[in-house]
Amino acid sequence: MFHTTWGEIRRARPDEAEVIRTLVRRAYAKWIISVGVEPKPMRADYVRALVEHEIWAIDGIHGCIALIELKPEPDHLLIVNVAVDPGHQGRGLGGRLLDFAEREARRRSITELRLYTNIRMSENRALYAARGYSETHQEQRGEHTIVHMAKPVPAV
Repeated sequence: MFHTTWGEIRRARPDEAEVIRTLVRRAYAKWIISVGVEPKPMRADYVRALVEHEIWAIDGIHGCIALIELKPEPDHLLIVNVAVDPGHQGRGLGGRLLDFAEREARRRSITELRLYTNIRMSENRALYAARGYSETHQEQRGEHTIVHMAKPVPAV
């Protein structure tokens, strides 16, 4: 576990799939209108994700309030999802989770973080760019344009 001012960043448990799904649905609900459909994380199978990926969580007084989903790859660490409960957004929790991902990559000797987001999620793209992520390419998935971004992880 890793300490933050909100408590520990801890590995999510297999029995938390429904809690995670609920948190993600709340966090991404604001994007349905601009994206035109429920964003991919809202439709994910979190029972499966808890087995195939690493989900790390921050708890508040009433349970999980933020999470980051990571997928280690041979040459990078993929950030699959960052979700913060709407009632706790704007308090730096997403940034703490992104910092955690960078520390995890460094701990594993992985030199690059990657993520992707819908082109219409301009607020997220700006946040990632401000944190050192650069657009690597765009991909068309049906009617949607996905923006791929990467950030080098310097050794300390």
